[in-house]
Amino acid sequence: MAVEELELAMKPTVVLYPMSGIGHLLPMVELAKLFLRHNFAVAVVLMQFPIKHPSLESFIASVSAAHRSISFHQLPPPDSDDSFTAGVSASLPSIPMMLDSVRRNNHELLRFLAAYRLENDVRAVVLDFLCTDALDVVADAELGIPAYFFFPTCASALGSLLYFPSLEFTDLGLGELADTPIHFPGLPPIPASDMLSREVINCALESYESSIKKIARRIPDGDAILINSFESLEAEAVKALQEGACLPGRRMPNVYCIGPLITEGSRGKDETKAKCLAWLDAQPRDSVVFLCFGSMGSFSVEQLKKMAVGLERSRQRFLWVVRVPKDPPTPTSELDLDVLLPEGFFERTKQRGMVAKSWAPQVEVLNHESVGCFVSHCGWNSTLEAISAGVAIVAWPLYAEQRMNKVFLVEQMKLAVVMDGYDKDMVEAEEVEAKVRWVMESEGGRELRRRAAAAKETAAEAWSARGSSQQAWLEVVKTLEMQI
Repeated sequence: MAVEELELAMKPTVVLYPMSGIGHLLPMVELAKLFLRHNFAVAVVLMQFPIKHPSLESFIASVSAAHRSISFHQLPPPDSDDSFTAGVSASLPSIPMMLDSVRRNNHELLRFLAAYRLENDVRAVVLDFLCTDALDVVADAELGIPAYFFFPTCASALGSLLYFPSLEFTDLGLGELADTPIHFPGLPPIPASDMLSREVINCALESYESSIKKIARRIPDGDAILINSFESLEAEAVKALQEGACLPGRRMPNVYCIGPLITEGSRGKDETKAKCLAWLDAQPRDSVVFLCFGSMGSFSVEQLKKMAVGLERSRQRFLWVVRVPKDPPTPTSELDLDVLLPEGFFERTKQRGMVAKSWAPQVEVLNHESVGCFVSHCGWNSTLEAISAGVAIVAWPLYAEQRMNKVFLVEQMKLAVVMDGYDKDMVEAEEVEAKVRWVMESEGGRELRRRAAAAKETAAEAWSARGSSQQAWLEVVKTLEMQI
């Protein structure tokens, strides 16, 4: 064994097991960096998954180059069963597909852990909350490794998930309840329609609900739960979790809010980054509306045109990230903005708008002093980046748990306003115009932006010397350091 390998083997080690996908891997890597600060080594184990994510390879390479104490380990294919590739054409995986992938990888995960722990001081395995079926592997008596769950989204979403099996109406099914408000401990009422996202379900509703219940019932079997949020952002939700109100009749494991865990900077092309930031440098303070919808957020051509019309009519400055639409007018993968957007749009808006193809340095953009509003899909990584930058949000949820995040942001945290029509086939140009103008020009919008600025301060305080996230994290570290 080389000297460098020996040094790593002697360190206490934590194994991280994320669900496939950049949205799950990003916060896991930020968690890994926290462990590095306390002299832990980290092994990130990557499962085989039917849907491939092209951006993962470059991201993993960049992390490996920057942090030698973070190692990545790809599990071999679980079997040769052709059914494992079922659904590979889907742009968004279903929850049942994810759980099936975890189960299929369990044998190889067991082989990896059994061999890895012989040469490394493994203190715990941290599982993505969607990897509950891997708990059977980690809890194997011969391994004897503590299992923590990592919840990469908000505490409020965790509370609703854990309480879901206890709801009396669930025999009816969410699909039959329409906008009926559902009540959870420590949370605002959530319309049943906002608990579903047709884009991500991609399966029978009954199978979806069954999968959610199974996840909810297994998470409490872990030794602890780490949440990518901070207590002051979701005080009532965190209290409900810690007091066990979300888990009637069962033991609640220790809950640690250790967020916000966000990247320090955006990955991507330096040329694009330079152009975006140079353009922002030329804009007045708090004057720019930033529109960006995540790595999987795409719209129809018609919707893009309506967004363009709304932005133009609003007369606001904007930086807009446009991705390949769901229904491209030509089969080519090249993004032709002149074809997608209304004729003359660029000429008419060139003095106050910039459109970026597919990507922009989101973290740097949100932290730029010229940005005053963020039109977002409400993915939790993006949401935390906006909160940490003090930027008000216009909520336009698209998939996964984003509709619930919208409810929490608007009704509980008071840091966002809804883009009406998000739940319909089309958001009209008039709504885009009205909503961005309201945030940027009205007294209500100014109050929203004041609350967003205050939230930035509380996010920073969470990781101060005596902050809640810092103290929670030190408890986690102390527990693992004492683990034999």
